[in-house]
Amino acid sequence: MKQHKLNGFTLAELLVVLVIIGILVLMALPSLMPLISRAKSTEAQLQLEHLYTLEKNHFYLHSRYSDSFDELGFEQIALVTVKGSANYQIEITEANTQGFTATATAVVDFDGDGKYNVWVIDQDKKLLETQKD
Repeated sequence: MKQHKLNGFTLAELLVVLVIIGILVLMALPSLMPLISRAKSTEAQLQLEHLYTLEKNHFYLHSRYSDSFDELGFEQIALVTVKGSANYQIEITEANTQGFTATATAVVDFDGDGKYNVWVIDQDKKLLETQKD
């Protein structure tokens, strides 16, 4: 019987490749953090725009803005701090017959600098990032 030798990689060669890939990922991660923060801030913008739409609908029906999520029909998604998926805590900071203000505050420090991202929207749909992460 003729024996055939199978070509393959040794364990040492595979480990060297994995170490090189790990080093490359660690080198690229700091430059990707701003991109990750911007992508996650999209969640805050979308949630605040949805809340704006609910507030406007409520205003057209009742001639006043509401400070109650229940009254508006807005449901806060469970936060990542309690095993949910939302990175932002949504709050209505002011609501009356003249206007409203709502904020989305990050519950996670995305880049580890001690600052938490904050977005604000008002009755004129002015969406501003008041605190950058």
